[in-house]
Amino acid sequence: MMPVSPGNSIAQLVSGAAREAKEATVATIAFDPAVYKETTREQWQQAADAWHRWGPTIEAWLGESTQVMLDLAEIGPGNWVLDLATGAGEPALTIAERVGSTGHVLATDIAPNILAFAAQAAADRGLTNLETRVMDGERLEVPDESFDVVTSRVGLIYFPDQQGALAETRRVLKPGGRVAAIVYTTPERNPFFSIPVGIIRRRANLPPPAPGQPGPFSLGAEGVLSAAFERAGFQEVRTAIVPSPLRLASAAECVRFERESFGALHQMLSGLAEPEREAAWDEIARELAQFEGPDGFAGPCEMIVGVGTKQG
Repeated sequence: MMPVSPGNSIAQLVSGAAREAKEATVATIAFDPAVYKETTREQWQQAADAWHRWGPTIEAWLGESTQVMLDLAEIGPGNWVLDLATGAGEPALTIAERVGSTGHVLATDIAPNILAFAAQAAADRGLTNLETRVMDGERLEVPDESFDVVTSRVGLIYFPDQQGALAETRRVLKPGGRVAAIVYTTPERNPFFSIPVGIIRRRANLPPPAPGQPGPFSLGAEGVLSAAFERAGFQEVRTAIVPSPLRLASAAECVRFERESFGALHQMLSGLAEPEREAAWDEIARELAQFEGPDGFAGPCEMIVGVGTKQG
């Protein structure tokens, strides 16, 4: 899901009536990572129940890219794995099953409400090798060189200090340990998400994120994820593109999924009156209808899986 920061708020300055045409100047408030992070935490606190309810849909959607990530990261029995931005439990639960009784998984998130679902799911499955802990992915409260693998599924893109998070990741990995992440590619390859974002940005007069700011497509352009890993000191970086269409019964169901679970979209809409919000959702539904067919809704989505190794 995509978070929106107060750094994306704008003020529109309109010229005087004497001018023949009105001119608008968009000014952005300086990006504040601390406020952004707190906004993100609150979004996931509020969206926790819905994200949990939609769990089967999410796993059907992200299951293939998750398996690719676990395979590329060579996660297996006995590994100690740190999962960042765990959410309601996946992929930490699947990882715990992979590493077995001799391995261990520390599942972390900044939002206690959603992490509670991960803890309950682990208990329900009898996974005694999975521990949950509220933790900031940019400030890992674990010892140096204590994990074999660090994973993040659609989480790293929303960290305000991605390089800081990767530096922390490298610190806590053992020599030869691996970092693995799943991120969206480009807006053009992910219209199920980029269409709603674009409509809301236009209706709410929100500018796009400035270069270097977090967001769903912040690591999606060709070579960007690999370059981020390499800047953080990782070597033997490998990536794989995984088509990940979001399949639902209809476009209306996709809108319901996004309305209930994507708290960031609600944050983007917060400056609009209720009738304007409904008009935005109506437009989103009309645009997403183009992806309906005889077999239901298939929202185009594409992920990149990246893995890097800590040498020495």
